[in-house]
Parts: sequence; C-alpha cells; structure tokens
Amino acid sequence: MIQVKNTPNLAGVTISGDFYDLEILYDSLHTIVGEEWEWKGYESARLRVLGVCYDIRHALMGHRDVEFVENGLDQDKMRFLSIAANDKNVYLACNVLWPEILFVTMALNDFVRLYAKKQAKNNYNSYTDYRTVWDTSISAVRIFQAAIASCIKETLPETSVNRVLKLMNHDYTWSDDYATQYIDELNCKFIEMNREKREKNISVTAKRIAEKGREYQAIENAVLEAARKYNCHMTELRSTVEYPEYIEW
Repeated sequence: MIQVKNTPNLAGVTISGDFYDLEILYDSLHTIVGEEWEWKGYESARLRVLGVCYDIRHALMGHRDVEFVENGLDQDKMRFLSIAANDKNVYLACNVLWPEILFVTMALNDFVRLYAKKQAKNNYNSYTDYRTVWDTSISAVRIFQAAIASCIKETLPETSVNRVLKLMNHDYTWSDDYATQYIDELNCKFIEMNREKREKNISVTAKRIAEKGREYQAIENAVLEAARKYNCHMTELRSTVEYPEYIEW
C-alpha cells in the first residue's frame, strides 16, 4: 500500500511502497496525464506530475531509499504455517518537496476529470458520471491523493487542516496554463527554511499555489513575456532559481 509521510526535517514527503505499489502508481500517473500535448493548456502541470514519476521510477530501480516495514508475520504465525520467513517487507521510497507535492496533488484533480471525461466519450456513454467512474488508474491516483491528505492531517494543526484541504479540492479547473516556474521558486524558498519555519509554511504554501496572488502573477507575466520574446511555449523556459546539491530532508 502506498504510504506518504513527512521527511525528518519537513522539507517534503517520502512516498513509499513495495515494488508493485509503486509500479501501479507510476503507470497510473502516466495514464492519467495523457500523451504529450493531449490537453494543451495542461502541459506545464503534466510535466510536474511526470517529474514525480521520474523519482518513482528511480525508486523502482533502487536509486533512491529503502525502508523495512512490518508485514504482520510473527513467530506464532510462522510456526503455525510451518515456514521461516522475514517479518519485514522491503519498501522502496523517494522524496518530493512539499510545494511540489501540493501542486501535483491539486493538478491531479484536473487530470482525473479530463481522463475520465475522455474515457466516457470513448465508451459512447453520455450517462457515465465521470467523477465516480470505476477505473483502476483513477483509483490508484485517488489513493495516492488520500495518502497525501492523511499526511497533511498528521502534520498541520487541526485548525488549518480543513482550510488547506478545501484549497486543494475546490474551484478547479485551475492548473491550466499554470506558470510552474512559480513552483520552482516556492521549492527553493522552502529548502532554505529551517524545520520550524517549514512546518508553519506548509499551509501558507498551499494557499499561494491555489490562489495565484501577486507573487505568482509577477512570475507568470515574466514567463509569458519571455515566451513571446523567444517565440516558444512557457514549458520550454526554465526558472532562474538554482536548486542546491544537498537538501536537509
């Protein structure tokens, strides 16, 4: 089962699961976001989801972290079953920064909607309620989002939880044509904070991502201006901020 928990210094979250858990999540995320430029306005958001997929893929290859998780076997059960087995399972894991995972969680609402609508259309079923369609990819993504929500509930004060979850789950569609260079800015600012400040800024960061305030608008205007100048799409432009080589996760 996919698990999402805080990293020790609250820089982000650790996504973990056994090989098959992560493989299902990886394939489902790829399925949900569609092909390149399938949904033109969402290409920037799509690339951020694929960024998480990149880390999951490296976790599957053994290039990230490993955890040992209790599997429920004890001496009595092994004696009853007449087996000798390990009492822990190997979980593969990767880390994702808090601003990044908050944005991806919100954007996945849009991709689930777009994908489900496409599935209903392909099945020629205009009566399908695409918000509750039974689809394995949608189910895997929703379980992933639920794990992130559980991590948020365990991290934030009770007074902040409802506000943050509401921000992340209402008034979408909103990630279309999102200037995701802003997420890079938030990521780097978050990295520079100490643990105490990070804890206080998770809810603030969610608010900034969702509400697209003045800070976001300034970056979006700069990105659009550069895109016009160089005659390219905003997804081809990189943020000017530089990520550090080492992060105190």
